[in-house]
Amino acid sequence: MKKLTTALLAAGLLVSASACAAPKLTTAETCDRVNLVVSSPTGNMGKTGMTRLANAIRPIEAVSSDDLQPSLKAILDYADESVKEHPDSARMAELQAGFQNAGSTYSQICGAGQAGG
Repeated sequence: MKKLTTALLAAGLLVSASACAAPKLTTAETCDRVNLVVSSPTGNMGKTGMTRLANAIRPIEAVSSDDLQPSLKAILDYADESVKEHPDSARMAELQAGFQNAGSTYSQICGAGQAGG
């Protein structure tokens, strides 16, 4: 578990450093990239699936459009807490609402090809 945490922190630092120079994506581009991630099978959505989902979304969130960045951040926060060895149940309950709202926002913005730039 410590190796996973170290790897996630290192990946986060790399993404943070590279995000400084990366241009923001349009909403349509963000939707396209997230659609690729969520359409790819991640196996079960246990800890392994959530880790894969978070690792795939993290670099997108760093350069995502302003419309989708809060939703992607909420998904990452939920995923990061859920994969902990001992997730805080109160924190999980708090993050669950944000995770569900993020899914709704994503569906509204990216659903049915209605994403704009």
